[in-house]
Amino acid sequence: MASSSSYNSPCAACKFLRRKCMPGCIFAPYFPPEEPQKFANVHKIFGASNVTKLLNELLPHQREDAVNSLAYEAEARVRDPVYGCVGAISFLQRQVERLQKELDAANADLIRYACNEMTSQLPSPSLVRSTSRRIGNEAGGSYFQNPAYSHPYSFPWDDNSSGHLNEGGGGEGEGGGGSM
Repeated sequence: MASSSSYNSPCAACKFLRRKCMPGCIFAPYFPPEEPQKFANVHKIFGASNVTKLLNELLPHQREDAVNSLAYEAEARVRDPVYGCVGAISFLQRQVERLQKELDAANADLIRYACNEMTSQLPSPSLVRSTSRRIGNEAGGSYFQNPAYSHPYSFPWDDNSSGHLNEGGGGEGEGGGGSM
């Protein structure tokens, strides 16, 4: 926000309108003399009197945002008289949708690749069945243990067909009577 009245140089708005820039000029803080095209675009699209009315109706802390919005819309209207900034927004929305589809496709490829890697590293089901041994008891509670994925400890019922705990080859130690 540069005030041009302190430099005795008229603001871009007063210069464009060919009038004297007064110390209380409402345009001076928002249209510095270094940016004449900014006001020219705003004036061409909205008109100086409409911008003056708009700025007078706003609170001082809201004016800068309003001028920036007007300048953006005016520049977009100069570039694209039919759609203005809506054309730019539509273009960006289509680009976001296209990029989202590309991202979804890349994620699907990544998942497919990861699943293929996992299945290629797992042993085949027939190999697991042929090398597994049945562990369990007479009550029907059993599971299959793959020697390649054995537990670092033994269960009390391992290699014990009677189903009684700590008899024979179960438990800790070779004596079969290990404490827990």
